[in-house]
Amino acid sequence: MQITRASEYAIRGVLDLCMQPKGAVCLLNEISERQNVPPSFLSKIFQNLARAGIVSSSRGTGGGFTLLKPPEDINLLDVLEAIEGQIEMNVCLGNGDVCGNRSVCPVHDVWREAQDQLFATLRKQSFAQLAEASRRRREEAAREPQASD
Repeated sequence: MQITRASEYAIRGVLDLCMQPKGAVCLLNEISERQNVPPSFLSKIFQNLARAGIVSSSRGTGGGFTLLKPPEDINLLDVLEAIEGQIEMNVCLGNGDVCGNRSVCPVHDVWREAQDQLFATLRKQSFAQLAEASRRRREEAAREPQASD
C-alpha cells in the first residue's frame, strides 16, 4: 500500500504553511516552488484541503492560502482523508455489505486491528509536531560540515 502523489503533495503543502509565521498568507506559486510541486496539481490539491476546512483561500491582491486551524489541531489523517476520502485497508472495513464473508472471515479482525493502529498513529502526528521536527532537522543539517568535492 502506498499513498498517492496527491496525498504526499498535500502533506508537504500543509507542512509548508505550518512553517510560515502564524496567519501568513502564501501564494500557491510560492508553495509550489518551495515544495517542487507543479502549481496546477497543487491548486487542485489545495481546493480539496479548503473543502475539508484545513486551509482557506482568498483571491485578489494579498490573496493566497492560509491555515484555517492551528497546526496542533491538524493531523496526518485529516490531510490524507481530505485528499483520498474515507480510507479503508480492505473493502470489508467499509460501510455497507460489500463483503459477504465478514462474519466468518478470520482476516477481517486482522484488517480492523491494522487499520485502527494505522489511524491512531496518523491521528497522533499533528502538523505542529511535524513542523517542529522539520525545523530541528534543518538546523541540524545546517550545522553539519559540508562534504567537499
